[in-house]
Amino acid sequence: QVQLVESGGGLVQAGGSLRLSCAASGRTSSRSVMGWFRRAPGKEREFVGSINWSGSSTLYATSLKGRFTISRDNAKNTVNLRMNSLKPEDTAVYYCALGTFQTIATMTEDAYDYWGQGTQVTVSS
Repeated sequence: QVQLVESGGGLVQAGGSLRLSCAASGRTSSRSVMGWFRRAPGKEREFVGSINWSGSSTLYATSLKGRFTISRDNAKNTVNLRMNSLKPEDTAVYYCALGTFQTIATMTEDAYDYWGQGTQVTVSS
């Protein structure tokens, strides 16, 4: 089993920045893809970004590319999401995910078999 715990969420004004972190524990493997998804109020969960097992390759939702940056530290079993120039429409619960049998970055939810509880990000206008 793998446990994922997100942190770093909160309230920020439009134009501000936040850094989310996700710590993985349990039977983790550094050769697992990790990703971030989000669910805005009244909407389906959507892909934010993903990073391959080594951290050498990333994939982002087209609408977020350039504002969001994902990184990972395999020595610490963490993945981070840096969010800049935040907009009110970025308000959502952000979820960290890990794919045990997937090494390359992917936006496919089925590739991820562990999920965190989520952290709330609220962007005020």
